[in-house]
Amino acid sequence: MKKYEPILSIKQWAEEDRPREKLLLKGRKHLSNAELLAIILGSGTRKETAVDISKKLLNAHQGNLFEISKLSLRELTEFSGIGKARAVSIMAALELANRKNSWEPIQRKAIHCSKDVFDILSGELSECLYEEFWILLLNRANKILNKVRLSEGGLSGTVADPRKIFKIAIEHQASSVILCHNHPSGNVKPSESDINLTKKIVTTGNIMDITILDHVIIGEREYYSFADENML
Repeated sequence: MKKYEPILSIKQWAEEDRPREKLLLKGRKHLSNAELLAIILGSGTRKETAVDISKKLLNAHQGNLFEISKLSLRELTEFSGIGKARAVSIMAALELANRKNSWEPIQRKAIHCSKDVFDILSGELSECLYEEFWILLLNRANKILNKVRLSEGGLSGTVADPRKIFKIAIEHQASSVILCHNHPSGNVKPSESDINLTKKIVTTGNIMDITILDHVIIGEREYYSFADENML
């Protein structure tokens, strides 16, 4: 009787060739359709790896994901290695892809001046009873990727950790950052600690190639901009 060679499981592959690890190391664009499907499947069988099963499914439909998205639960489970749970995962993932195509990209608001920062964050900060520190994360076109409340303090101060600021900026792949906090007293003149903190963050940003465009202090109806006052 012929002896079959044991199937090499994905866990035995070189780390950079395993679909999950490859995605983490190189990014999702570097994975084939079969590798992406293998991640959805989660695992293979004793006879086939998840990548093998994915290739078999793709080859049966000329590699056309749109055609696969039209398959019923029964049709998917006819493939060896694809049970009901895996079929449902495939159907859900491809339905999400179909729905994605019907959405327009988010139109991100661009920051052109300090007044734009005030308009965006004054609603959050102008009537706060306590100091809060926020950051705006921007792309290369100065469009807002996200706004994040960094900390909340007391009546006369709040803490802004530069390490946390740049960790968040890197996670969002931000090219630049705008700092912002409020003065519940209504006096928007920066304190000595505000000035020292801003200098420290700007210096760190220069080292990390992430520009600090401004630090805006918001009062009840007015604001102070470090950039406008040439304080950066």
